[in-house]
Amino acid sequence: MTYDFDLLTIGAGSGGVAGTRRAGSYGARTAIIESLRVGGTCVLRGCVPKKLLVYGVHFAEEFEDAAGFGWEVGPRRLDWAKLIATKDRELDRLHGIYMKLLENSKVRVIDGRGEFLDAHTVAVGGQRFTAERIMIATGGWPTLLDIPGKEFAITSNEALDLKTLPKRIVVMGGGYISVEFAGIFAGAGAKVDVVIRADRILRGFDGEVRSHLQDELAARGITFHTGSAPVAIERAGAAYRVRLASGATIETDLVMMATGRAPNTKGLGLERAGVAVDAKGAIKVDEWQKTSVPNIYAVGDVTDKLNLTPVAIAEARGIA
Repeated sequence: MTYDFDLLTIGAGSGGVAGTRRAGSYGARTAIIESLRVGGTCVLRGCVPKKLLVYGVHFAEEFEDAAGFGWEVGPRRLDWAKLIATKDRELDRLHGIYMKLLENSKVRVIDGRGEFLDAHTVAVGGQRFTAERIMIATGGWPTLLDIPGKEFAITSNEALDLKTLPKRIVVMGGGYISVEFAGIFAGAGAKVDVVIRADRILRGFDGEVRSHLQDELAARGITFHTGSAPVAIERAGAAYRVRLASGATIETDLVMMATGRAPNTKGLGLERAGVAVDAKGAIKVDEWQKTSVPNIYAVGDVTDKLNLTPVAIAEARGIA
C-alpha cells in the first residue's frame, strides 16, 4: 500500500517536534498534526512561560535587597498586564522558531485535531491522512477535582494568561505546580491561600526541603491550610467561597486547581486503531515506545512514565 507519509505525528510538543524533525532530516516523508500551537506544554503552557513570570516577580525581592545595601529605591509597582504581554511576545517568538525548524526539515504541519479511523489513517477535520507509522505525542492536560463548583476554577493553563491579577487567590494542591504559582502570585502582590490535604507541600521530595520551603513561603505571606480537603466552590457575589471539609471557608477572587495532570488521550479514537490504554488513560508502550499496535508509537507525557521534556525528546528521536 502507498501511504501519504512515512511518519505522521499527532501532537507538536517537544517530543513530537523533535522526533518528526529528526525523521524528516533522514529523508522520511513526515507530517505533524496540532490543534493548538506548535510548542506544546513546556514551551507554551509550562516551563518557559512559568519561568518568565518567576523572573518578573522576583524583582520585588531584588528591590528590597538593594535598599538594604544603600540603594535609593523609589516607588515601584508591577504592571501585571505588561508582564503577561512580554511573556506572550516571547512565546510567539519561540513558536516561530519551531515552525521554521519544521519547515527546514520538510515536515508538513497540519492544523486541527487528529482522530484515528484505523491503524494507518487519521482524520483531521474533513481530511484523511494515511501513514506507514504513526507517533502519538499529545502530552498531558490539567485535571480538576470533582467537587461542586469546579467549573469556577482555573488551571495552570489559564493562570498563565490572566490579564489582570486578582487581589486574593486560592491555590488547591501541594505539588510543584501549585507551589510555583503560589510564589508567583504572592510575589506579584496577591493574597495567596494554599489548600493541601497533606501536612506539608511537595509530597515525595526531601523532608527537610519540604519543611524549609513551606516555612519560607509562609514567612513571605502565603497562608497554608494543611490537612484540608476542599469540598466545594461557591459564588459569593463577584467573588468565590471555598468550603473545606473542616467546615472552614475562604473568601477569594480566584480559585486555581493544581491537583494533577492526566494523559491527553480523550477523543483520539484510539479504540478504532486498537491502541491499548491503562486505567488512567495513559497509552501502554514497551521499552521501544511501541503501543499494542506494531506501527503506532507513543512518547512523552501521554504514556505517563517519566513526564519530562528531555525524556520525550529522547524517546521520539529514538523512534526516528
